[in-house]
Amino acid sequence: MAFIELNNISKTYKDTGYEVKVLDNLCWQVQQGRTVAVLGASGVGKSTLLHILGALDRPNEGKLLVDGQDIFMGSSEALAHFRNRTIGFVFQFHHLLPEFSALENVIMPALIAGQNKSEASARARDLLDKVGLSARLSHRLSQLSGGEQQRVAFARALVLSPRILLADEPTGNLDQKTGQVVNELILQLNQEYNLTTIVVTHNQALAELMQQRFRLIEGSIEQVD
Repeated sequence: MAFIELNNISKTYKDTGYEVKVLDNLCWQVQQGRTVAVLGASGVGKSTLLHILGALDRPNEGKLLVDGQDIFMGSSEALAHFRNRTIGFVFQFHHLLPEFSALENVIMPALIAGQNKSEASARARDLLDKVGLSARLSHRLSQLSGGEQQRVAFARALVLSPRILLADEPTGNLDQKTGQVVNELILQLNQEYNLTTIVVTHNQALAELMQQRFRLIEGSIEQVD
């Protein structure tokens, strides 16, 4: 059985009185521990797909099954728990808090989840070491490069030990050299933590590193050779 399974997912938005169908009876499966790239033209619905996978948005129709669980059958509280405990998010814009240090940014989701501060701090330090930032723990965002900020975002995404990592254009704001560092980091984290990793990207170099590549076209998804 697939770890992630989308069955007949449809999503429609209303825009100035018109309905725009972004996803149309989309069916898709992802096996546990795989690295997957989702490609497609701008505006085709890649981010919408990622938001549904992460339970940030609900489909109009269809089911999202994760490890056999029908995610959208749960309450709002159950969805929040799923997002916090199962999903790690990394976006093109890192959404870190500039008034806090790298370590404080990584710890924060764990503290919000009610974890012990000393345990959360130990976990955050270990993750920041894994992403090569052990010497930057107390640095604020203004003291970090764009690539370093994005690595902090990856550490933050993993602090609650999620099973799935969703990344939306994670190298979109980075130069080619720094982007390559982040590309390698994605593979490293996937292997070390057995993450099921789904990356939405226009970056062909990053897509080529993934074990599977899919293209979103007119609301449906197809595998790319």
